[in-house]
Amino acid sequence: MKKLLVTAALPYSNGRLHVGHIAGCYLPADIYVRYQRLIGREVKFVCGSDDHGVAIVLTSEKEGRTPQETARHYHDLQEADFRGLGISFDTFSSTSQNPCHAPRSQDFFLRLHEQGFFEKHSSRQFYDEEREMFLPDRFVTGTCSFCGAVDQNGDQCENCGKVLDVDTLRDAVSVVSGEPATVRETVHWFLDLGRFEEKVEQWFQSAFLRDQTRAFLRGLLGSGLVKRSMTRDLSWGIPVPLKEKDAEGKVLYVWFDAPIGYISNTEELLGSGEAGESFEQWWKSDDAEILHFIGEDNTIFHCLIWIAMLSAEGSYQLPAGVVVNQFLNIQFQDEEEEQKISKSRGTAVWIGDYLEEGGDPDVLRYYLTTIAPEKARTVYKPEDLLQKNNADLANTLGNFVNRVVSFSRKYYGPEVPACDDASFDDIDQAFAAHRERVGAAVSAKLDAHEYRAALEEVMEFARAGNRYIDEKAPWKTRKEDEATTKRTLVLCMRAIHTIAVLLQPFLPQKSGEMLALLWPEQASGEGRVEKPWSEQLNAPPSGSPLGEPVILFQKKELNAE
Repeated sequence: MKKLLVTAALPYSNGRLHVGHIAGCYLPADIYVRYQRLIGREVKFVCGSDDHGVAIVLTSEKEGRTPQETARHYHDLQEADFRGLGISFDTFSSTSQNPCHAPRSQDFFLRLHEQGFFEKHSSRQFYDEEREMFLPDRFVTGTCSFCGAVDQNGDQCENCGKVLDVDTLRDAVSVVSGEPATVRETVHWFLDLGRFEEKVEQWFQSAFLRDQTRAFLRGLLGSGLVKRSMTRDLSWGIPVPLKEKDAEGKVLYVWFDAPIGYISNTEELLGSGEAGESFEQWWKSDDAEILHFIGEDNTIFHCLIWIAMLSAEGSYQLPAGVVVNQFLNIQFQDEEEEQKISKSRGTAVWIGDYLEEGGDPDVLRYYLTTIAPEKARTVYKPEDLLQKNNADLANTLGNFVNRVVSFSRKYYGPEVPACDDASFDDIDQAFAAHRERVGAAVSAKLDAHEYRAALEEVMEFARAGNRYIDEKAPWKTRKEDEATTKRTLVLCMRAIHTIAVLLQPFLPQKSGEMLALLWPEQASGEGRVEKPWSEQLNAPPSGSPLGEPVILFQKKELNAE
């Protein structure tokens, strides 16, 4: 297998993370990375905060910090949120703190400039007369002239996905002063994306993309690619590295430098390469492949502009695919309508709050995977989280584990009983066959980036385990047929072990606790057995010690806050 570099979209360092962020790209990316590591693949998992641009400036003005202070403050909070949820980055860096980032971004710009790919143009841009400043995209809101959606930013309509500018954003208002925005001339450097349309088309044909992403991009490619400004009039950002008057006071467009953060963060992680491998062995080698995970609002930037940028620069390889999830909306209890998750409107469930209030990270990981917006937008409902915890995790999974281990320890001691596989009846054979199939089924779903379906395969096997033990009723057979009772318990323990192994990418903490119950001397770290996944699926033999049963998942009151 080739080495794999996985990136997750760089979150703006202007706020904490909410459940929509996690469901959108970070959790599926983490699940995939954990799976790839379990099957023996060499993986680097790269992320970091996106510290430049308008969003950070606006937050800094509101909160009375410098942009640098704001970026560092929220970077640290986001890092804590990720760590609390068990997101397993190899590095979570920062585009303002990483010493490799500014020079790498400027070098990228200069390589395109030297090859003649930039065109300097005077352009019309929104301007705030009261503050006497040009207004970059997100300093302006207005109405989309394509679909009529109101309160849209000046770069892209979140409702229809169309690119917006001074001609297509109506009734524009400055976010800074609240006054109507005017339009003035300014000079910027434009990248003609149309020059790379053939390259983008070729990539489009071979890359992994979900069907809805492919359909969306096909529509954009059909209408032709346009010129996009890659510089901005802004005080906070990476200076344009040109020695001419028109470049003074201008910075690189945040969506130019942000994806380069994937490269610079890898460079920072691996260093110069003098002591081993370098970032170029991941970004410029046929021995590695790159996979991006993003939310749907980043599709144009990653699947069109970034591909054009990489094609123009020429030395970096293109990603093998871009895994795009749709938006996650929210619906609170007693409210009839679902809403968009929004910091400003207070319609969000914040990861920091969830963890600080004692929320189980694996429970949230489980719920967000079951409602993952892989092919369409889905809805987070706080009461559904509690119901899933109680019905799926506590009743189905936790109860199955506890009843089997407790019963076996009570009547046959703290070891896995002996079992004669040759004596299986039809029910035993069917259950054992299901166990043999489930690992391959989960792998196939994960390989296809179908995380919801993969988790459902595991949970259906857990439900099958409960049906099996109910049908075999060891509490009855124990009195008259000890061999059958032990066989039933051993098959259930093998099932629990298989479930624990398969849950490692999804529920790293709880799967570790399950593994520690059945093979405690083999467990380490989060409870993982330090073997390839295929070997882990070989169940513990008779005589292996059984750990003390624990309550894996606490039931919650449905009216709990």
